Amino acid sequence: MSSEDQDYESVLLVIRECYVYRVPPLSSASRGHRAADWGNVEEPLWKGRLRILAQGKKCFIRLEDGTTGELFAVCPYEENKGCVESVTDSSRYFVVKIEDEGRHAFLGLGFLDRSHAFDFNVALQDHFKHIAAEERSAEQKKAGVQQPKLDFSLKEGQTLNLTIAGGSASGSSQRRTRPTRPAGDDTGVLPTLLPPPPPPGRRK
Repeated sequence: MSSEDQDYESVLLVIRECYVYRVPPLSSASRGHRAADWGNVEEPLWKGRLRILAQGKKCFIRLEDGTTGELFAVCPYEENKGCVESVTDSSRYFVVKIEDEGRHAFLGLGFLDRSHAFDFNVALQDHFKHIAAEERSAEQKKAGVQQPKLDFSLKEGQTLNLTIAGGSASGSSQRRTRPTRPAGDDTGVLPTLLPPPPPPGRRK
């Protein structure tokens, strides 16, 4: 049994209602699929639940009955292999490649809400982004590539300057100077202070 067969199955996305349509063959002059060519989109071939499942590196789009869970079709999704294509005239419709016992066919897939179509796209993209990130990490680990460690130790001759509130930037201690005593005579008697000036209008 391979390691992928032993991987747990995880659910990436559940959309409770989606629609399936018959897709006519593309003409040689066509530039892509158009939902307008599928007939009346109000009358789908099938409607039910969509689930995107991941198992290891594998990814599957399952179309199931919304009540019983019975499988209608499955699309094994591979990135950049044409398994899912957007139509050219709407953001809510896609063409998916379904497979069954070695045979494949193309079906139209539609969503009622544009937000569901957005979630569908993002879930597929995020799965393979996650796989790519894991592979890069494994390659770096195998090659012995490690993130450089930052060295914060002081080299010989280096000093560390700290800025302390109310102090100097050098970080050295500062001695406080005593306030200068008013000048007096040698006996220590303070000189007589002058009276304050008179208020305006009373000067003589």
